Amino acid sequence: MDQLALLFVLLLGAVVSVPVGDRLRLPAPVLMTLLGIVLALLDFVPNVGIPPDLILPLLLPPLLYAAVRRTSWRQFAANVRPIFLLAVALVFVTMVCVAAVAHAIVPGLPIAAAVALGALVAPPDPVAATAVAGQLGLPRRLVSILEGEGLFNDVTAIVLYHVAIAAAVSGTFSPWEAGGELVLSAVVAVAVGLALGWGANRLMDVLGDATLQISLTLLVPYASYVLAEELHGSGVLAVLTTALFLAEYASDPDDVMTRLAGHTFWDIVDTLVTGVAFGLIGLELHNAIRTASGRWGELLGWSAAIVGVVVVVRLVWLMPATWLTKRLHARRDYDEEIPTSWRETVVMWWSGMRGVASVALALAIPLETAGGEAFPHRDEIVFVAFGVIMATLVVQGLSLPWLVRRLGVRADTAREKEFERALAVRAAKAAKRRLREIEEVEELPDEVSERMLRRAFDIGWRISPELAEGERREGHRERVRRVRRLRRIEGEMLSAARHEVLAARSEVGADPEVVDRVLRQLDVRSLR
Repeated sequence: MDQLALLFVLLLGAVVSVPVGDRLRLPAPVLMTLLGIVLALLDFVPNVGIPPDLILPLLLPPLLYAAVRRTSWRQFAANVRPIFLLAVALVFVTMVCVAAVAHAIVPGLPIAAAVALGALVAPPDPVAATAVAGQLGLPRRLVSILEGEGLFNDVTAIVLYHVAIAAAVSGTFSPWEAGGELVLSAVVAVAVGLALGWGANRLMDVLGDATLQISLTLLVPYASYVLAEELHGSGVLAVLTTALFLAEYASDPDDVMTRLAGHTFWDIVDTLVTGVAFGLIGLELHNAIRTASGRWGELLGWSAAIVGVVVVVRLVWLMPATWLTKRLHARRDYDEEIPTSWRETVVMWWSGMRGVASVALALAIPLETAGGEAFPHRDEIVFVAFGVIMATLVVQGLSLPWLVRRLGVRADTAREKEFERALAVRAAKAAKRRLREIEEVEELPDEVSERMLRRAFDIGWRISPELAEGERREGHRERVRRVRRLRRIEGEMLSAARHEVLAARSEVGADPEVVDRVLRQLDVRSLR
């Protein structure tokens, strides 16, 4: 099997793992990691040939962009305090604790190399957190916090990692330079993200066509990441800034085709890239086995110790942090989403899985220092990092669905229904308000005006049928049944028309472009 065949196997696995995971009630990323482990144990499967310094630039931008599309700037602003406690403070505390333990138990491991290990295993993976938590029916407030933590903690961890690696390679370290690098990295990233977001938004207006606009959204995250990294900024933060800007300002309410096609396109990208990313994690077992040859007991002991530190520190930090956030939330009435019980805090604790970023950072450790010597304990650091990733991703990922069911943590469906009802009312009122504005400037026949008014009510009822009561609800249901019947008949008519047009494509003298243009018109009609 060559590298290309391996890539196709991972892509196929990414597609198949979704329905299999749904049926087994297991997260698809965990299944892909297990597939990678199985492939790594087969002799005919080659080692992954992707250069380590390309893993983050290739995989993170589309994954981060897809994750940000599911949230909003308002959500981040409302949850800035719990996100800061998890994404910045907890990452720093975890790094310090891991570095201290690693320096103590690994003979001859320098402080700088230990800090690098702490930085690369400190951040829970944003893709793992969102992919796993999103499939478990967790309360939206927990998903929001996990998404915010996962998206922003990489920024802190990657900057700390680069500082530690530079210290290990050069042999010198300055706290002031490290702090200045952190601030400069954030400022450059935000500037690059805003600039590219604004430019992409303007360019989308020029492009107009949905296909070109969606193509641009695929290029923008990569451009934002690479440009920020070239200017010594945080590529992750730049992608987040660009994605949040476009989510806030680049959405045209009337551009239905672009929005529907864009959602479909990014769902496909998210599924495929996530599958490949977690498959690569499992395939790294090749390198771990080679490193541990003859030293299994020693390396597994170190890995178990670091796994224990990572898991325990998260729990010890979350308990007081959640209590403090609750106290401030109750005292000052902040509009933020926080865990409301110890059960939700436990779920947050067990959701701290490591993944793509940790693997990429571990593999990107230099082979040599500035003096030409081998990087101290590089193989051991990579093995321990892989052990932490496997233990948190596979063990926690496989057991998290059971833990959620055992603790009874579920989304507040009543609250979601109430919000849906409120949106339905707002939508119906907006439609009726627009109808009155039209009637002021246009003279509509009574029957047309009455029909349009019923359509305005239907807009709200179709979103939330609970809006109608008694006879109105029954009348609405009858109209819905009638409309569905008409749509079914019209759908069958359109299906017959599509079959006829497609049959004409294979006829002698038929122009395929004309056939496809007519077929597209029928497809759009069917969509409407």
